[in-house]
Amino acid sequence: MRFALRFTLAAGLTALALPAMAQDAAVNTTRLHPKSGEFAFEGPFGTYDRAALQRGFQVYKEVCAACHGLNHVAFHNLNEEGGPGFTEAQAKAIAAGYKIPADPNDKGELFDDKGVRLTRPGILADKFPSPYPNEEAARANNSGSLPPDLSMVVKARAGGADYVYSILTGFHEKTPAGFKVTEGKYFNPYFEGWNIAMPPPLVDNAVTYSDGTKATIAQEAHDVATFLAWASDPKMEERKRMGFGVLIFLVALSGVLFAAYRKVWADQH
Repeated sequence: MRFALRFTLAAGLTALALPAMAQDAAVNTTRLHPKSGEFAFEGPFGTYDRAALQRGFQVYKEVCAACHGLNHVAFHNLNEEGGPGFTEAQAKAIAAGYKIPADPNDKGELFDDKGVRLTRPGILADKFPSPYPNEEAARANNSGSLPPDLSMVVKARAGGADYVYSILTGFHEKTPAGFKVTEGKYFNPYFEGWNIAMPPPLVDNAVTYSDGTKATIAQEAHDVATFLAWASDPKMEERKRMGFGVLIFLVALSGVLFAAYRKVWADQH
């Protein structure tokens, strides 16, 4: 009797659990294929859109820089050929707006009397500083998660700029039935597992573009993805020009060699 009762109870609990298990199994949390951002720099002849680069830098500076570094980019890169097109004076002003850890003062001190790290204004030779002094501070300010450095993120992620664009625009898609968002995380179908620690960083009009472009979420995402693509590959245009020149040279060389071949063999008949 007891055995039959236990068996019946166990069977009932299993029956109740099966629908939930089946529902969870039905949700495939493999990240979705990135959406196409239709970027101007794509393709063998693509180039960076200078206006988009400057707008993207503004989005990075005003939104992303609070949590994400750009450690492999120097301020002088902003006014170099192939870059966003800032003038040297503009690049200097941007650099001066950042606080860089200073060398020891004339007393050999690195901290002031309040224990605050001594800093100096940035110069063109400096690289963009990290928003946190170390990894521990970064994790402490982000619930244990480490915000990635963005200077190489487009190269480091499968899908490149399309992946970045999709992540930034994917927060507002509807959560499918049967999928549970983990506490403290956010739904994003373009992130593996669909639970991402980063809260939605963009909203409409998060920035005010100086060129009058309407700052929708999609526009902001497109612009900052363009800027981060440049940060990951600042010499792309130069490399494409060189590759095109090499291609023309090879075609011309092939023509010369073929003409020489015809001339040599023509004398043999």
